[in-house]
Amino acid sequence: MSGYLFAILAAAACVAAFAGVYRARAIGAVATTGPLKAHSRPIYHGLNAAIWTAVPAFVVLLLWLAFQNSIIDQFVIGAVPGSETMESSARSLMTSEIRQVAAGNIFRQPTPEVQAAADHLRSLQAVSTYLLVAVTLAIAAIGAFLGMKVVSARYRARHSVETAVTIFMMFSSLVAIIITLGIIGSLVFEAMHFFAKVPVTEFIFGLRWEPQIAIRADQVAGQGAFGVLPVLYGTFLISGIAMLVAVPTGILSAIYLAEYAHPRFRAVVKPLLEILAGVPTVVYGFFAVLTVAPAIRAIGTAIGIPSSPNSALATGLVMGVMIIPFISSLSDDAFSAVPRAMRDGSLALGATKGETIRKVLLPAALPGIIGGVLLALSRAVGETMIVVMAAGLIAKITANPFDAVTTVTVQIVTLLIGDSEFDNPKTLAAFALGLVLFIVTLILNLIALRTVRKYREKY
Repeated sequence: MSGYLFAILAAAACVAAFAGVYRARAIGAVATTGPLKAHSRPIYHGLNAAIWTAVPAFVVLLLWLAFQNSIIDQFVIGAVPGSETMESSARSLMTSEIRQVAAGNIFRQPTPEVQAAADHLRSLQAVSTYLLVAVTLAIAAIGAFLGMKVVSARYRARHSVETAVTIFMMFSSLVAIIITLGIIGSLVFEAMHFFAKVPVTEFIFGLRWEPQIAIRADQVAGQGAFGVLPVLYGTFLISGIAMLVAVPTGILSAIYLAEYAHPRFRAVVKPLLEILAGVPTVVYGFFAVLTVAPAIRAIGTAIGIPSSPNSALATGLVMGVMIIPFISSLSDDAFSAVPRAMRDGSLALGATKGETIRKVLLPAALPGIIGGVLLALSRAVGETMIVVMAAGLIAKITANPFDAVTTVTVQIVTLLIGDSEFDNPKTLAAFALGLVLFIVTLILNLIALRTVRKYREKY
């Protein structure tokens, strides 16, 4: 029913918009013959009528849908005999059972109390649906009436629409901030539960990552070790190899495409280069594990270096190829945004093409280049599929890039796979890793902002 209501509100807003435009044009035609002149164009009157029609009803509809289930559950469970003395877990279990019976998902014969509560639930849901339709349509009708009533030659419809748009943008920004704070809060809250079970010093300075759960009280091997340093080391090692591949290649290709390439060549090569960003990561993973990893292992064996079937070097090389388009595309846009007068002025003073690129274009385009590098670094740090397929799950600190390592994101996925309960250190460790990854990313962003402010050229 809610989907139909959304469609009805959209149709009502369109009808109100056309009616508002028609009425405004009629009033405007009359006003042009008299001493008054219309303040706003008819389109603004139509938009204002559509906003008055749809927005209040839409807000009521969302709030109703958000709270109706919890309110109905309170009425239903309150009518069950003995529910006042139940614990919260028992009340939740009974509520779930009542909802399943009301929906027709009966796996066993329900008790008379549960059956009566299910019938009560269905009746309340029917009443709630009828009330929702009536209230929503009534608010939409009142809004349409008020939106049409205010249409006049001197009504400031444009100001009203701009105010509504401003409020919507402020609300969107507020929602983004609240969601960000909610994500941070959830990470911190669950990480605090983890640190209540595992000392912070062991997590930060520990050199062994073996998250296990003891099945028996006397099982010493199941106590686990939660040192994050090996996981962070693997993350930085693979990301560092990827950036060593992607940053020079991406920036140099952007310089060539922006300053040296023929327009026809650029029109063909740039889209082909950006296709790399659209290739699924699982394809890169297959390429890494079937082609690159065996070749890297063969090279390591040939030069006498111990090599693993899964290696950080193979993963970093393939990941570097994957993130080249992020750096190349943003750097090319940054070079293209530099004013032509700066190039011409540098060349007019006797600078060569290379000197102009090094001393004029690079400083001016530095913010865009740093943005591309940061985007690529975030993509490398957050990559999971390639690491799982080509690097493995072993957390270790090793100076040998031909050896297998793991990353933070892979460990988070591994820890949260399956029906795990969120009351043991093994599962809660995923939130601690997420918090560490968030802090590391924040530090990298702060360093990048400081670098841009210090070295960029303003023009």
